Amino acid sequence: MIELATDSYNQAMLLEGIFPAVTTPFYPDGRLYRKKLEYNVERYSRTPVAGLVLLGSTGEAVMLSDEESRTVLQVARESAAPEKALLAGVARESLLETLRLAEFAADQQYDAVLVRTPHYYSPHIGRIEMLTYYRALADHSPLPVVLYSIPKFTHYDLPVDVITELAQHPNIIGLKDSSGSLERIAEVVAATRDAARHEFMVTHTFTAFTNRMMLARTPPENFISAETLGGVAAIAVAPPLPRVKVTRKKEVGFQVLSGSAHGLLDALQAGASGGALALAACAPQACQEIYTAWKDNDPKLAREKQRRVIEASKLVGGTLGIPGIKHACDLNGYYGGRPRIPLLTLDAERQAEVARVMSDLRN
Repeated sequence: MIELATDSYNQAMLLEGIFPAVTTPFYPDGRLYRKKLEYNVERYSRTPVAGLVLLGSTGEAVMLSDEESRTVLQVARESAAPEKALLAGVARESLLETLRLAEFAADQQYDAVLVRTPHYYSPHIGRIEMLTYYRALADHSPLPVVLYSIPKFTHYDLPVDVITELAQHPNIIGLKDSSGSLERIAEVVAATRDAARHEFMVTHTFTAFTNRMMLARTPPENFISAETLGGVAAIAVAPPLPRVKVTRKKEVGFQVLSGSAHGLLDALQAGASGGALALAACAPQACQEIYTAWKDNDPKLAREKQRRVIEASKLVGGTLGIPGIKHACDLNGYYGGRPRIPLLTLDAERQAEVARVMSDLRN
């Protein structure tokens, strides 16, 4: 007998492993390219990554309208394999608009929301304002909240003491840290070690039991049982449910995802549970191999796999950013295409640099 998740399930989500930060494809004229998004997500679903991040920084979320954001979330959800955990970037500068997109993500059966720090009014946003924003969000969000600090773009680094306080909230389950600082990740891990722990269902291999896997086990609404009809045969037959092996429970505390592929191994050794990585958008297998070797307790192989991605991560994901990631996607069989203006495609010289550093990372 498989135990189905209760309402408390949504208060926890396993954030272990590699999560590609999915790009958003556009036509040359800038329109959203739905078919290419479907293609990319379906292909990621055939890799061993743990899940996908939609509408993060690499997804050009700040370039999209609300309607486009909802379209991206819907298309990705429809294209993703049920066993892949889905994180939806829902950050808006106001609490109200962030909650609206979080509610849409919940309707789409996402597993958690990734919420970048509000920052436009950063001179007037102090400790109390940030605590209030995230606590109010977590109080009302239908999905677990993952904090997101990316000071490279927001020019605001979520303070460790604020993270520590927020980690006590039962609906705030983790942090994606894109500061690039190993010391900071280690400090956050140490500071949140005493945060509330959550117990939830996992598969027999201790991977995440996603909301869509749970939904797949729910009988259709038009099924009327024999009991309902007073013993008469049912008028509709429920289709056989998929065989989902949910035989275990796991307890986790506050989880930290690294945003740096070139520092992934060090972050894992410092206590991070995985990585949400821009480089994994174009080289998911190479990033996964670092995590797998570390998980298998093979430090020599893990270090070798880590060294393999350092140059590409620093150049493609760091120096060149989204145009670099999108060109690398094109090289590796994912659709990258053009970023939205004011970002521009790479010139020939930069494209050659990307081809060089990605030559050993084809997958």
